[in-house]
Amino acid sequence: MEYFGTLGPACADPGILSELFEAGMTGVRLNLSHTSLDRCGGWLRSLREAASRTGACPELLIDLRGPELRVGELAVPVRLARGERAVLGEGGLPVPGLIFSALRPGQEILLDDGALLLRALRCDEKSADCEVLRGGTLQSRKSIALPGAALHPPTLQESDRENLARIGECGVTGVMLPFVRGADDLTALRDALSAAGAEGTRVFAKLENREGLAMLPELLPHADHIVIARGDLGNDLPLWELPAAQKSAAETCRAAEKPFMVVTQLLHSMHHSAVPTRAEVCDIFNAVLDGASSLMLTGETAVGEHPAAAMRVLVKTGEEALRWRAAH
Repeated sequence: MEYFGTLGPACADPGILSELFEAGMTGVRLNLSHTSLDRCGGWLRSLREAASRTGACPELLIDLRGPELRVGELAVPVRLARGERAVLGEGGLPVPGLIFSALRPGQEILLDDGALLLRALRCDEKSADCEVLRGGTLQSRKSIALPGAALHPPTLQESDRENLARIGECGVTGVMLPFVRGADDLTALRDALSAAGAEGTRVFAKLENREGLAMLPELLPHADHIVIARGDLGNDLPLWELPAAQKSAAETCRAAEKPFMVVTQLLHSMHHSAVPTRAEVCDIFNAVLDGASSLMLTGETAVGEHPAAAMRVLVKTGEEALRWRAAH
């Protein structure tokens, strides 16, 4: 079983990373949706120092931007209150122009992994006037999702190709591709890895929408690892359908003997709480019983207040699930 944390400001100190390794962490993820390998040199040096201190040989995964859509840079965080109007595009919040071809009045728009919800009222090729249905504070580079809309951004962004060119010198062992839609996306990634001289790098296909779920049997031969990424997947599905989607994907992977990872909000309460909820530890336990070969924490280690404690809970719960499974 592999246990991953996500690198971020809360755990970038070599001492804290050492605590994470001592708690049982076997690998780390670096989310490049907001940054680049060039800008993460300090974090990577801390990782190497902590690994040296503890004798760890961690996996290093990079999570690309891929075909994901995100809000642009904001001068300051923007507060959106329920019932207010918000403009996307020209004269308002910076968003990819690609979305306007798919926007229609009534279309729901999820921001920041669904924390904020808008509904389009009026749309043209450059902007959209929206009503805020679920408010909150929006910050730069947060995700955008249009449930049910037909959008086809390119598999890899230019920044992805720049990062892939550096993975050898940075010690990257695996690449996570978000929003995989079909085998062509994974072929494009493998071609890019080959061009970068990194053919042996593991490919992690992230299931984050209905399209990816439907194409899972087609993805299996082209991926080394499947990732059930419940954040964006839970945006594209009604939340009450998410558990069945996770179970179905796990069953498909087990039948094909394909390793899979479960990720997102495994210990969400531990962003601030020193102890998890009972539901969270049950969730982790059940993911292992379903056959997950790896589990990953995201914000819990990247920006949470208790990164080492969260990793300790993840590992101990996973180990307990493995013991129970072996005994039954």
